[in-house]
Amino acid sequence: MALHLKTKFRARGPKTIEQRASVVASNIWKVAQEATRHMEIEGYKIGSDRQVTAILTELIAFQIQIADRLVYGKISEDERGRFVNALGQNLARLVNDNLREFIGPGDYAGPFVAALNARLADYAEFEFTDEGPSYAVLRYLGDKVAEAMAGTDNKWVLEQVMDIEAPQAVKHLKRIVAQVLGIKA
Repeated sequence: MALHLKTKFRARGPKTIEQRASVVASNIWKVAQEATRHMEIEGYKIGSDRQVTAILTELIAFQIQIADRLVYGKISEDERGRFVNALGQNLARLVNDNLREFIGPGDYAGPFVAALNARLADYAEFEFTDEGPSYAVLRYLGDKVAEAMAGTDNKWVLEQVMDIEAPQAVKHLKRIVAQVLGIKA
């Protein structure tokens, strides 16, 4: 995945955790879009706007959980809470704005936040080590993306997500979080 990710600020001076979360959020959005495009290039048929939205939601929820795990113990609990909350708010805005532009009028933020909350509760039950997300995390993401693509002939999508898309997303996210927050991820 050749992807241009923004990790530097133009203005000098200290940045709030919310400003840093905004940068991470825009990169999470880009990574999710790129993974979806990559699956299409690889021949996976993504049908309706509903399917695209569901796939993006799953990829974003996965990345938010990974970002949370990457900062855990490296920033204060208060900052961590503010960071994850700001990620969710920024991504809800990005999803809402982009889907309104491409699909048409509607409330996309509400269903996105509801799905996000459900996924984050589920992901909280899984293990994440210094090496990365566990097999169960990757399998869960693959299952959710496969569910989103139900009705299309994509029998290998689970493997594509677990073996290619998720590891690439984690790799990008580690770099983004490390550079934007100035921590070792």
